[in-house]
Amino acid sequence: MGQPALFDDDSADSGRPEPDCVHYVPGWLADDERRLDELADSIAWEQPTVTVFGRRHPTPRLTAWFGDQAYSYSGITHQPAPFPPALEAVRVRLAEERGLGFNSCLANLYRDGSDSMGDHADDEAELGPRPVIASVSLGDRRRFVMTDVGSGRRFAWSLGGGDLLVMSGESQTRYRHGVPRTTRPVGRRLNLTFRTFVI
Repeated sequence: MGQPALFDDDSADSGRPEPDCVHYVPGWLADDERRLDELADSIAWEQPTVTVFGRRHPTPRLTAWFGDQAYSYSGITHQPAPFPPALEAVRVRLAEERGLGFNSCLANLYRDGSDSMGDHADDEAELGPRPVIASVSLGDRRRFVMTDVGSGRRFAWSLGGGDLLVMSGESQTRYRHGVPRTTRPVGRRLNLTFRTFVI
């Protein structure tokens, strides 16, 4: 993963058609507010620090890692925790309804508009050469941006309210993605990114 963004950027094109490596299902998970409260209030959140241009900064969001193995990126190592029942229910539904089986999940809690995720690709070796990542977003909507590394063209979605976004194929080699900061008033957003460790 890349370094966190240290600036405010709400700009992005809403280009269409969507990249062929992305599948978007609005409102896939119902009663997202109840699930948001249940998960956000029960997870043991962490806020690790990263080094940006030689200076240490706390990551601009809270995170938690669930699975069987530790996960390392950007100098951060997350120790695994078992899936809580509410999170396991979402994983089972992805398998039953979408045919997507996952063995791990990185949860990100964006507390307000100042929390963000810098542009990055989920291209760690543990995820394999063409990983499938299912992103479920609960709570308030935030802009999710994918940028084509070749052309610079950007695609944007406003994700929240139980939306599902599945990235597959060349999504992690051709594109970088992130959640920029916003100055707009916005509440909590919980993003569940399901993935499969292959080694």
